[in-house]
Amino acid sequence: MSWEPVIGLEIHIHLKTQTKMFCRCKLEYGAPENTRTCPVCLAHPGALPVANGRAIEHTIKLGLALGCEISEHAIFARKNYFYPDLPKGYQISQYEAPLCGPGEFVVPTSDGDEVVGIVRAHLEEDAAKTVHAGGSTGRSVGASWSLVDFNRGGTPLLEIVTEPHIRSADEADRFLRLLRQTIVELGVSDAEMEKGTLRADVNVSVRERGEEGYRPRWELKNMNSFTFIRRGIEAAIREQVAAYERGEQLEQSTYDYDPDTDRLTVHRSKEEADDYRYFPEPDLVPVEPPPELVERLRAEIRELPSARIRRLETALDFELAYELVASGRDELYERLLDSTEPRVVANAVMNEIAAANLDPAAVNAVELAKVIAVKGELPRDVYTNAISESGDPGFSADRFLTERTTSDESALEPAVEAVIMANPEQVATYRGGKEGVLGFLVGQVLKETQGKADPKVVNRLLRGKLRV
Repeated sequence: MSWEPVIGLEIHIHLKTQTKMFCRCKLEYGAPENTRTCPVCLAHPGALPVANGRAIEHTIKLGLALGCEISEHAIFARKNYFYPDLPKGYQISQYEAPLCGPGEFVVPTSDGDEVVGIVRAHLEEDAAKTVHAGGSTGRSVGASWSLVDFNRGGTPLLEIVTEPHIRSADEADRFLRLLRQTIVELGVSDAEMEKGTLRADVNVSVRERGEEGYRPRWELKNMNSFTFIRRGIEAAIREQVAAYERGEQLEQSTYDYDPDTDRLTVHRSKEEADDYRYFPEPDLVPVEPPPELVERLRAEIRELPSARIRRLETALDFELAYELVASGRDELYERLLDSTEPRVVANAVMNEIAAANLDPAAVNAVELAKVIAVKGELPRDVYTNAISESGDPGFSADRFLTERTTSDESALEPAVEAVIMANPEQVATYRGGKEGVLGFLVGQVLKETQGKADPKVVNRLLRGKLRV
């Protein structure tokens, strides 16, 4: 039987604001526990919320980038459920009238564009953070006790809900990486998964290929790693297919994924919208964004990552263009382009520059481009040092360009002859048919010339002189 995965995502993003969504408590990652709280975010009786205007602007801006319809009349609602980290007993969210309605996000691939539908992008407040302790794993399932830090409670949270259009773990990974890069470029969030400012709930089901409708789905909660999301999806697909092929029926449930064991543990049955008893938040007026505000935010959106990938792949292959954009290094790539072949520049950006862990914005592109243009003429250590220093103030290519390699065969022949005479065993091994030893001999010549010999010329000279 042929099975088809059906995947939808709920992506939660902490918006980059100075204060919380409905109060004026400062937001500070890593602040001592329960020190960024007030009567509003702790739900003291009589405390009233006031909406954060910057968070509303960020939501509209991202909604525009997702091609969403921007609501002329958005309503905050109370989403009712009980959990220890939710002091009010409800979460202020949006449901029937969100700020951003239907849209779509285009993910370029080598075989064409994948279009993932967006159901909505709505604004809400985050819950507090529950820390599970004790037990064998320290996770919520099996923990001995839990502690609550209310610093995070009330943080502006944007939730993007996709249609179930994704059909594999690879597609989900590409979508999330490109979405994250879009979010970061818009400046609405740091979107750092390791800090929890970007996390995703993943809904996975399978069905027979060609089957209409959807089967019960499993929701994998609060995933904060691209790798773990991929593995969690693969585990859910694997277990669901195995269950159906055993003749079992599945229930719609929420699961925890343990990356250490690659196993899923059922957490609770999955709620539906009716279980939350949504109703309009009586303490907040509707949000009605002025048209001039929407247009101002639209004008601030630069060329989106998906469009840049298609533009860059005209000079590069698709995978290289995708990696440049998804990593946020394509702007440096374009600043380095001069008379150098694009692929040479792209490889330098994605390999040597990335390995040097440089801030792309700090790199002196004008000077570094001169070095990359003659990469093949520089000793390896000289080129590496130029890369590592290219982000320093006052960096100049001149000092490195004087260290070009020697390709004059007549100047290199004495060093080649000396290495052959000094290594008779390796010479005999090479002449015996083991060509792998040639690399050792080339290295000895480079050492003899203090790295200034052109390796290609040395290789050619050695082969000629060692020919039997």
